[in-house]
Amino acid sequence: MNAKAHAAVVLAVIAVLCGVAAAQAKPEQIAQQAAESWLVLTDAGRYAESWAQAAEPFKASVTTDQWVAALNTVRRPLGKAISRKLKSATYTKSLPNAPEGEYVVLQFETSFEQKQGTVETVVPMLEKDGKWRVSGYFIK
Repeated sequence: MNAKAHAAVVLAVIAVLCGVAAAQAKPEQIAQQAAESWLVLTDAGRYAESWAQAAEPFKASVTTDQWVAALNTVRRPLGKAISRKLKSATYTKSLPNAPEGEYVVLQFETSFEQKQGTVETVVPMLEKDGKWRVSGYFIK
């Protein structure tokens, strides 16, 4: 086998292994990645963009303007996120006052510039297109 053929075989094996690893990823892990990407927008004060990236039930329950106003009132005064650590990730198929589906309830222990020891709850859901998007966000 020449070097090019050997390299092609190695790349094919790597691609298969990556596909297997992705297929074995737990919903909690995939949902956490989606939530953390969404939180980047929120952390940057890009509230309208975070609304646009949210799940359809979320967008149906609150307008962009309402979401931006709520975060300007609640989130902005906290200042920048200093640290965020996952406390728990719970997969479920039902939540109170939510349509049946697949959800992951993520709780993060978060410290902000103006408030330490905050708990952020982010709830991604699996949408019909196969993507996890945030359907709920709460700060305590």
